[in-house]
Amino acid sequence: MTSPKDLLQEWIGDRAGAERPWFEEQLATLAAPGATERDLHLFLGFAPRRLGKADLDLGPEDLAKADAARPGWQPGDWSLDGAARVLGLLTYSGERPFAETFKDLRRTADAAEMIALYRGLPLYPQPETLHFEVGEGLRSNLKPVFEAIAHNNPYPRDHFDEHRWNHMILKALFIGAALGPISGLKDRANPELARILVQYARERWAAGRPVMEELWPLVGPFAETPEIQAQLDRARAEGRVIEEFVS
Repeated sequence: MTSPKDLLQEWIGDRAGAERPWFEEQLATLAAPGATERDLHLFLGFAPRRLGKADLDLGPEDLAKADAARPGWQPGDWSLDGAARVLGLLTYSGERPFAETFKDLRRTADAAEMIALYRGLPLYPQPETLHFEVGEGLRSNLKPVFEAIAHNNPYPRDHFDEHRWNHMILKALFIGAALGPISGLKDRANPELARILVQYARERWAAGRPVMEELWPLVGPFAETPEIQAQLDRARAEGRVIEEFVS
């Protein structure tokens, strides 16, 4: 099976045009035993200028290969420079733990760089060491940065505990991020999240605000739980229309 790293190298190389020799030379430098963090920073800084910022523009066959290489990996909306940044991190043979390098990059990154860094989460080594940095991204006031973690990214599905998962879903609602693109959304539904969502809906209604229909499938499997059922019955008594709990 082709690895995510090999797929990225193939996709970027095929689209690099006249910059392909530079691209391959840089990867060789990063993979060498003597590679330094300066080499990594230079590659990450020059990648957008040398390779451009066009969409990676992957076809169905490419996306199938991505999912086979890492279940749930969905790079369909990645850019060429963003993919190159992730590949650079995967290639770099530095001596420090990966999490330390990632932390330093995140702290100095602009928005575009952070989006690329977080989209690469499902591919990085030692994913359990990245929880703090992922939490920093979830707290970001920049919606695209939050969505780089939450949308089309299997990392939260695979590594978040129930508390962090529920918090991510609630934050998505508060900032207006769609729930549909969240990987594992229905599989990670749980009674506590259903209770939180019903309370959230009632507070929205009380303030005269609409409720996103996407939340109801997360409530439906637990609608008969006494506490949740009581909240729903109260909402109906107040004249609220509860959408069908579609599965």
